[in-house]
Amino acid sequence: MRYFKISEFDSGLPNEKGTGVNMSPVFLDFIDELRSRCNFPFVVTSGFRTEAYQQSLTDRGYKTAKKGQSPHLKGLAADIAISDSVKRALFVGHALQLVHELGLPFRVGIAGGKEKGNFCHIDIDEERTNPRLWIY
Repeated sequence: MRYFKISEFDSGLPNEKGTGVNMSPVFLDFIDELRSRCNFPFVVTSGFRTEAYQQSLTDRGYKTAKKGQSPHLKGLAADIAISDSVKRALFVGHALQLVHELGLPFRVGIAGGKEKGNFCHIDIDEERTNPRLWIY
């Protein structure tokens, strides 16, 4: 990868270092190319999730996929911190173009504003409804 270290995709609990290796190579190639096209840095706020971390998010009241179906559990998703509306537009536009070129599903969730976390979720999980664009 040109823009990321695999450790940036580690699950979020302190004892889960090294879990980023569970990310899908297809997803990592995709997100790396998306970063190149966007031409601004990405901060990964959530990459691979273990079942324990997924449950801890649910327990803390975060809106997550129901019944253990999060694409994060499969290494097919990431949440990227993006607080600027222009950068969010570039992110979504380049993502749409790239998934079309690669024949991948288009699935993006946008959380704008400090109270929602200022991030974009992106995944390429073919088992989930796609294309899909949602707002948190």
